[in-house]
Amino acid sequence: MTSTTNDAFDRRGVLLSGFLPAALFAIGEGAIIPIIPIAADSLGASLAFAGFVAALILVGELIGDVPSGVVVGRIGERNAMIGAAVVSVVGLLVCVVSPNAWVLAVGVFLVGVSTAVFALARHAYMTTAIPLRIRARALSSLGGVFRFGYFVGPFVSAGVVHLTGTTQSAFWIHVVCCLAAAVVLLVLRDPATGARGLRLPSRASRPDASDAPDETHATDTRTAPAPHPDEPPTDTGAQFVEREAHGLFRTIRENRAVLARLGSGAALIGALRAGRQVILPLWAVSVGLDDASAALVIGIAGAVDFALFYTSGQIMDRWGRLASALPCMLGLAVSYFLLAWSGHLDARVGWFVAIAIGMSLANGVGSGILMTLGADLAPRGNPAPFLGAWRFTGDFGSAAAPLLISGVTAVASLALASGVMGVLGLVGAGVLLRYVPRYLPRRVR
Repeated sequence: MTSTTNDAFDRRGVLLSGFLPAALFAIGEGAIIPIIPIAADSLGASLAFAGFVAALILVGELIGDVPSGVVVGRIGERNAMIGAAVVSVVGLLVCVVSPNAWVLAVGVFLVGVSTAVFALARHAYMTTAIPLRIRARALSSLGGVFRFGYFVGPFVSAGVVHLTGTTQSAFWIHVVCCLAAAVVLLVLRDPATGARGLRLPSRASRPDASDAPDETHATDTRTAPAPHPDEPPTDTGAQFVEREAHGLFRTIRENRAVLARLGSGAALIGALRAGRQVILPLWAVSVGLDDASAALVIGIAGAVDFALFYTSGQIMDRWGRLASALPCMLGLAVSYFLLAWSGHLDARVGWFVAIAIGMSLANGVGSGILMTLGADLAPRGNPAPFLGAWRFTGDFGSAAAPLLISGVTAVASLALASGVMGVLGLVGAGVLLRYVPRYLPRRVR
């Protein structure tokens, strides 16, 4: 039976308290990602160490994935998002005042950890607040909001850097966005609970993961028992992400066959996607682009990526998952090879712009593929633990790729690092071609 919360669904309340903070946080993150390697370079870091500093935001997200589900489950989605925004501000202030690249690295790592908590909390928040009948569309739109931030953020960053003349001024954009997101969450009413501001859930509203029966689908709010009139409603989104984190490494061992095969393909998708966020700013430095121009080019590329997030879903629904995943991997692989080849050309700046757009085109075709494959593979009765392991696998690839780029650049060159990423893209395409039909033999219509 549908709960009264679903019957009285407050669309405007969810749009304001759910999508608006996510959009603000995404714009801030989109503003700093292309700037991090450039800021490290301006503080005297080598090209390789600048790549390492940029990688720490993804390493922080990977490490933050482990405790974030427990944090969200214990204090609630809204409180976790506000806390993550505050921690992110602390990390950003460290970046602003950093006298050298090592201090900058500490601040970037803190931002990465807080990003993991915020991302998981906003996912849980939407799971709680959105009725089941429109949840897929809402979560897909949430992914679109994230890409919108990556589209808008670099343009804002380019403008601020151009006006101020300092690279590190871009970090203030994310500070403002984090504070604005926290204020929105504090001021607006939570449509799931009717409360405003910080509110610690009662013990009754956050049962232990071990108390939840395994056969219950934690994301289906229609199956949750009706709360007592004097108690807050059950926080199903927080329960779901807590169960994702509970026994994470045990779940990875239990599902090692599929994670070692198809999961390795997911990790390589994450690697190629994350690698472009590091290698494009580094390449801009290597070809002599100034900070504002580099951010502008990456922003234009982000517009292409953002424009294709819905098209990707149509491709997957009509022609199957492989029709989205394979062109994504092959397109990214070819782009990395072209980037490595263009380094010696006189028109390398023009090639850089074209390749950045090509990378975004390939990435946009695969928008949502990791979440979709995870949802397809997860057990219907108890999907949360598998989804946690699946997300961790993809994030592991995302964190490892920038470190690999930094290491290869340190011992050889940035062009060789780009070529290595292209080879990994071809390997990933082969893995997906082999195992997607095996584990998902029939496309989901």
